[in-house]
Amino acid sequence: MKNTIKKSPIALAILCLLIEEPMHPYRMQQLIKERGKEEVINVRHRTSIYQTIDRLYRDGAITVQGKKSNEGKPDLIVYEVTEEGRKAAYTWTREMLSVPKKEFLEFPAAISFLMLLKPKEVLEDLKKRASALEDMLNQIDMQLQMVRNEIPRLFLLETEFQRTLVVAELEWVRSIVDEIQTKKIYWDKDWLREIEQNM
Repeated sequence: MKNTIKKSPIALAILCLLIEEPMHPYRMQQLIKERGKEEVINVRHRTSIYQTIDRLYRDGAITVQGKKSNEGKPDLIVYEVTEEGRKAAYTWTREMLSVPKKEFLEFPAAISFLMLLKPKEVLEDLKKRASALEDMLNQIDMQLQMVRNEIPRLFLLETEFQRTLVVAELEWVRSIVDEIQTKKIYWDKDWLREIEQNM
C-alpha cells in the first residue's frame, strides 16, 4: 500500500462500522448517533464524515461496493472495508487503548493563562464550569440508569469513562474555587510583577 492511512477517531468509527457490514455514509452517520458515539467522537459537522470517507477511500482503507437507489434522489454510494482498512482499525484500537497520547484541550490552555484575569472573574467562570459539569454528570447518570439493565456493560464503557473524567474535573474545579475564595490562591498585578522580576 502506497499511502499510510491517517488515524483519527472518526476514521476508526467508520472502519469499525464497515467491518460490521458495507453501508453508505448516511447509514454510518445514523448509527454513530443511535449508538451515542457522537459523545466521544467529534462528528458535529456532517462534512467531517464525508471528508474522512474520501480520505479513507484515497488511502485504500475502504472501497466502493456498489450503489443503492434513493427514491428520486442521487444514488447512495455503499462502501466496504478493505483488508488494509481492517488491519488499520485493529492496530489503531490497540494503540489508542495502550498508549496515552498528549491531547491539547482548551481548558488546560485557559488555566495556564488565567492570571490575565482577576481572581473574582476566574471564580465566577469556574463556578459556571462547575455548574455545567454537574449538569453533564446528571445527564450521564440518567443515560446510564436508563440503559444499564438493557445494554451489556461492554457497550457502556466509554460512557463510564466519560463519567469518571467529569467527576474528576468537577472535584478539581471545586477545589480551586474553594482555594480562590479562601485566598489560598491569590494574585494581583503587583504580585505578578514581583514574580516576573524574580524569575
